[in-house]
Amino acid sequence: MITNENKELAQWAMEYALRNGCQASRVTLFNGSSTSFEIRDMRMDRLQQASENNLAIHLFVDGRFGSYSTNRLDKRELERFIREGVAATRFLAEDKARTLPDASLYYKGGGADLRLIDPAFDNVPPDDKVALAMSVCEEIMGKDTRVISANSSYSDEKDFKYMVASNGFEGEASGSSFGLVGSANIRGEGDARPESYWYESSLYYDDLIKTGIGTKALERALRKLSQRKVASGKYRMVVDNMNAARLVSPLIGAIYGSSIQQKNSFLLDKLGQKVASGRLTLLDEPHLPKASGARYFDSEGIATRRRPIFEEGTLRTYYIDTYTANKMGASQTVDSPSILAARLGDKDAAGLIASVEKGILVTGFNGGNCNSSTGDFSYGIEGFLIERGQLTRPVAEMNVTGNMLTLWSHLTETGNDPRLSSSWRIPSLLFDDVDFSGL
Repeated sequence: MITNENKELAQWAMEYALRNGCQASRVTLFNGSSTSFEIRDMRMDRLQQASENNLAIHLFVDGRFGSYSTNRLDKRELERFIREGVAATRFLAEDKARTLPDASLYYKGGGADLRLIDPAFDNVPPDDKVALAMSVCEEIMGKDTRVISANSSYSDEKDFKYMVASNGFEGEASGSSFGLVGSANIRGEGDARPESYWYESSLYYDDLIKTGIGTKALERALRKLSQRKVASGKYRMVVDNMNAARLVSPLIGAIYGSSIQQKNSFLLDKLGQKVASGRLTLLDEPHLPKASGARYFDSEGIATRRRPIFEEGTLRTYYIDTYTANKMGASQTVDSPSILAARLGDKDAAGLIASVEKGILVTGFNGGNCNSSTGDFSYGIEGFLIERGQLTRPVAEMNVTGNMLTLWSHLTETGNDPRLSSSWRIPSLLFDDVDFSGL
């Protein structure tokens, strides 16, 4: 954790910058540690341990802005580091839009503990961590004659942040996370080598799902045997909860202030307009306790709050930081989403599949892209053909194409199965009339 001594050092660095030519400054102190193990075929393949102490300082000098960081936290070295930073910033181009935020927007403290760090983080024995990764690998190895290789990994990290700004902000945050991943590679027909993975994660060690990960990875790989293309055409499309966020990502990217300011967004000038099906309601929920992505303030210290992003298909907000707000002459919000929470339906993926007479379940996206200006997209996919509510054959080497605004206007149902370990809580999704190209 960050000690009072280090907090005092950050405050001193901010004040030293002000005494040496800055009109404003912000200092962020980071402290953290992480561990990871990778297992390949029941043998340790890689071990990494790291710890970090880092100080980042933002300098606002004569209408110019510079950002610098160092892991050398000795006071005498910091004096030279800051003086040189101020001098270097004076050589940069003037940019009056670079300022600290309006102090009235800062988080003022007083929020309840979000419980984002496991108090027992340091008490987990290293042997237990290795054993967890080994057990994931063991769930795959030897369980099927077609298994070529089994891989697994364990990771954990904790981090602390303290930030102080010269116009009145002071705040700190901390967090921890634990993760387990398993992946299986199997022998298919001819040269085909299907592979798949599964993962679990949590903020607290005791909450981490520790079994069944390798088993699910192997099951998902085996389901890919005999993948084929099917006929091109329009299909109903179910996207599972492991991959639905891939389709949400272009929507979120299109509402960042930088995209709006540069006119590189297919949601430009769409605020307050219906841009998607009424089935799409997406909220930013930053204050959920024990939830990945929860926070009381953003990277500039701006207070977060619950806000609708899309409300029954209508766009309600952009993510606009200080710089973009100044450039656009617009009102500031926050720099990015915290926790994305979709309004849920009443079916899981299996229920959505059962409602489809003919369609395709997408269980993976393979490459492709989305044009951020137009919303036109093309993605490679793999998954399963759905016929009369049943998965009948695995499919691959097909493309799904279209336009994001059209696609989301065809959202007909949301599932009830988001992965709560993720900061993007997107359930399985069902779309109508989606173009697939195959045979």
